[in-house]
Amino acid sequence: LKDTVIPNTDNMYHIANKKIPYYDAATGTTVKPTSNNGIKLESFIFDVFPLSKSMVVLDVLREEEFAPVKNPPGSSSDSPDTARALLSDLGKRWVKDAGGELTGDVDAICEVSPSTSYGGEGMEDLVKDKKIECPFHIDKGSISSVTKKKLEGAEDDGPDSKKARTE
Repeated sequence: LKDTVIPNTDNMYHIANKKIPYYDAATGTTVKPTSNNGIKLESFIFDVFPLSKSMVVLDVLREEEFAPVKNPPGSSSDSPDTARALLSDLGKRWVKDAGGELTGDVDAICEVSPSTSYGGEGMEDLVKDKKIECPFHIDKGSISSVTKKKLEGAEDDGPDSKKARTE
């Protein structure tokens, strides 16, 4: 990095127009602009590709492998919300591909823990020919439906209880 990347960073910045909050001394408040009022200099990992001696690029499906978070919550793209939705859709697809049937609020956020499956593998034994109520959380072989009560942070009998378990 010291010998290759650092000496070549002069041309690696891209201008991004941004809404930058600022302090207004006259009113004593922080102003959050509604339109772009400044620039941000950005660089990306792919900017160093031309400097590498050897490189490999993987062509992957975005919905399976790429959910960047570079914008704030509530943004229409590349935000925590969109990344969460992509992971949720992936987990639902794994359940369906493994022979499970989604029921309940199928638009809700659902999760398959990476300790259960990294790429959809091993899901058949858990979900085949079963009705899986959404929203759900699958972790280490335990399938828990997530109730409104849980979403609101109320006490319940835990994910291993018969009430929370999807049979």
